[in-house]
Amino acid sequence: MSNFFSQFEEGNGKSNGEKPRKLAIIASKGSLDMAYPPLILANAARMGGVDCDLFFTFWGLDIITKKKMGKLNVATVGNPNMHPWFHIPTIMGVLPGMSAAASWMMNREIAKLDFPPVPEFVQTVVDAGACVYGCQMSMDMMKLTADDLVEGAEVLGAMEFIEMSDGAQVLFI
Repeated sequence: MSNFFSQFEEGNGKSNGEKPRKLAIIASKGSLDMAYPPLILANAARMGGVDCDLFFTFWGLDIITKKKMGKLNVATVGNPNMHPWFHIPTIMGVLPGMSAAASWMMNREIAKLDFPPVPEFVQTVVDAGACVYGCQMSMDMMKLTADDLVEGAEVLGAMEFIEMSDGAQVLFI
């Protein structure tokens, strides 16, 4: 099996002389456990020379909102994966402090894997050339402005994002 990166020309994501590959990621959830998948995928895309646009909508905006991005928590209530991961019954997620404990444990595991915290990871993805957009409608609903978002993020309407995603592989997270 050939190396994944060997199929690309250096730094442009092209394969066999075709136009550059594009990936469009829509992040709609803003909990700690849902922040890493779009960031990991965007980082992998940029490392492979693939153009990448990230669109943060609804609670996904928390991932790129300066005041919230460093304080994301794991949702313990209604999360069926809490039992196998923490070895506690799902109903225990309603107890005070469970979300904080779960978030602390997840942050510890993430650090063991040498992944950066969310604010640093967002900056890494932006620095790698991924384009980051906040959903205009969601921002209006949550009373956010462009100044509330991380440096390098822009505000975009859903229709504009759909138009710019033409021809891209689209992932909804």
